[in-house]
Amino acid sequence: MLARLRRVPFAAQVLLALVVGVALGLVARAMGPVGPDDPNWLTATLQTVGHTFVTLLRVIVVPLIVTAVIVSIANLKQVSNAARLAVRTLLWFAVTALIAVSIGIGLGLLTEPGHNSSVDAAAQQVPETTGSWWDFLTGLVPGNILGLESSADGLSFNVLQLIVLSVAIGIAALKVGEPAEPFLALVRSTLAIVQKVLWWVILLAPIGTVGLIGNAVASYGWESLGSLGVFAGSVYAGLALVLFVVYPVLLRLHGLSPRRFFAGAWPAIQLAFVSRSSIGTLPVTERVAEQNLGVPRSYASFAVPLGATTKMDGCAAIYPALAAIFVAQFFHVDLSITDYLLIVLVSVIGSAATAGVTGAVVMLTLTLSTLGLPLAGVGLLLAIDPILDMGRTAVNVAGQALVPTIVAKREGILDVERYRSTSTIDPLARERGGVDADLEPAVA
Repeated sequence: MLARLRRVPFAAQVLLALVVGVALGLVARAMGPVGPDDPNWLTATLQTVGHTFVTLLRVIVVPLIVTAVIVSIANLKQVSNAARLAVRTLLWFAVTALIAVSIGIGLGLLTEPGHNSSVDAAAQQVPETTGSWWDFLTGLVPGNILGLESSADGLSFNVLQLIVLSVAIGIAALKVGEPAEPFLALVRSTLAIVQKVLWWVILLAPIGTVGLIGNAVASYGWESLGSLGVFAGSVYAGLALVLFVVYPVLLRLHGLSPRRFFAGAWPAIQLAFVSRSSIGTLPVTERVAEQNLGVPRSYASFAVPLGATTKMDGCAAIYPALAAIFVAQFFHVDLSITDYLLIVLVSVIGSAATAGVTGAVVMLTLTLSTLGLPLAGVGLLLAIDPILDMGRTAVNVAGQALVPTIVAKREGILDVERYRSTSTIDPLARERGGVDADLEPAVA
């Protein structure tokens, strides 16, 4: 039985888990709560399973970010024209973000989600976590070597500061040269260990999916979506346009098959949808980029981790644009051409504020504070944020696989034969000891 389960592709397992999660969520919702703040046993079980899976992903985020970023920068010395590749990668990050935010603004003006909403104004509340340009800039300066900061719940990690620290350490290691090799060898070994642990967590994704999807259905049902139906529909329409129109067009313009791209990248996109974490999906994204899409390992190990922390077409482009327009319309604030240009500016250069973690509250509040819109408007959208975050993260990860593929093709370093291959490798086959185990080398 276990051997047969190992032969089931990871994507199929997650898809089955989605169906089971929706079914259990509907059953849990039909059972109703025990009390005002006391969910029934099935809802509580689904909450616990989903929360545990996300917690496990978050635990591994800090060592993964630090080691992955240091190693990705160190790997640049193995790539010819490394500086050119880095600039091209960042440029394509900006280009795709510009297209995505333009689509978000266009849909916001077309659908007018703030005017077509029945959400209760009493739901508005200022979020606990906010963002502003000043906070963003000062947040770049680490307060300590571990990126630790205090919060109401104790100590927490500032992911943005961790990225800055890791980039600085990686660059310093390159500058030091030969004496830094033992250090880099240790970091590479640590990364391999951290990724192995993360693979074990990812193997639990089907179980986590049942809990996450089931809890979302049981907790929110269709009522919350109903009051914000136009907004939610606009967000998913924008995500679909970017994922299934913009990305395929860009691939076609570079002589690449969109069907092959989605076949190769789908395991990462699917995991991103259920985990809601670009960082948590990083090993899968990197592996499919190398094994299924033909991106050279030396380049993928730099571009994919960079994208996982800064490339957010869903969370940092489409969603903030639509949400800002929604808040402005809800509070009857007229936006000028300058305001729309500011939305574009924030989306293109401010996506690092999201730092690959779940949710987009920081990026949204950064956008609202830039436009001078009431931050209390964020509370109007929090009820359906987990549902929207699934689609946003899926688009984020798709873009994180797309850009390295396009840049590699433009630079003539893409393994086109591997990209065009009709067979794809299950990214978790090696970890499960499946039939494709011998085909998958370890991630560098």
